[in-house]
Amino acid sequence: MVAWKFTLIPLLLSVVSASVVEKRVAEKRAGRCDISGAKLTGLPNNQTLLVSPSHAPSYIAVAIGTQNYTCAGTGTYTNVGAVAQLFDASCLYGMPEFSSLQQLAYTVWKYAPPTANVQQVIQYLQPFHASFVLGQHFFVTSPSGTGISPRWDFTSAALAGHPDAYVIAAKVGDIPPPTGPPDIDWLSLTDVEGNLATKVFRVNTVGGSPPASCVPGSPPIAVKYASMYWLYGSSVH
Repeated sequence: MVAWKFTLIPLLLSVVSASVVEKRVAEKRAGRCDISGAKLTGLPNNQTLLVSPSHAPSYIAVAIGTQNYTCAGTGTYTNVGAVAQLFDASCLYGMPEFSSLQQLAYTVWKYAPPTANVQQVIQYLQPFHASFVLGQHFFVTSPSGTGISPRWDFTSAALAGHPDAYVIAAKVGDIPPPTGPPDIDWLSLTDVEGNLATKVFRVNTVGGSPPASCVPGSPPIAVKYASMYWLYGSSVH
């Protein structure tokens, strides 16, 4: 264990007991981590852009990664995609610790040194997710051939051997985070290509927003973030 991890132990213990969570995860995994009764709650009232599906999700994931930006000629940052690792959160659904997973992930990621990568952070969070990486989130050229689109891809991890275990999606709903800046927006997306899901929700975001302004010509930046992703309607078996 490298030195920076020791400095985070008191912080982690103040958030949630790793030993307790590890025990609970083991107990739930013995029962296959049933999320058939899981409901996406906590969406703000008086809005219709993000509507929780009535059926259960296929996957619940916590993301750790970066939102990436370039400086436009107007002196403001433009989002040019994101890169993140997704790890399984289903075994903690229904536990008190579930609601703080994204904050825990972001805290560890935020205070990791510049030399630490996402894989090292996920390894450190092992007690909280039983080291089960679902896959990756990144951007690709849109199927239309114009612009870029987000992709969630489990083909190299949880669903290796299933070439259709991905989804490229298009945004259909976008609301400001209830927590306000610097957290990025909550989103609802629908599938365009792939069979991993028919709908994706990005909620409970932490971080990810760029500075308010920039100097045109300045280099691109990557801003750390964490969030929850709920995926619905997988047809991959």
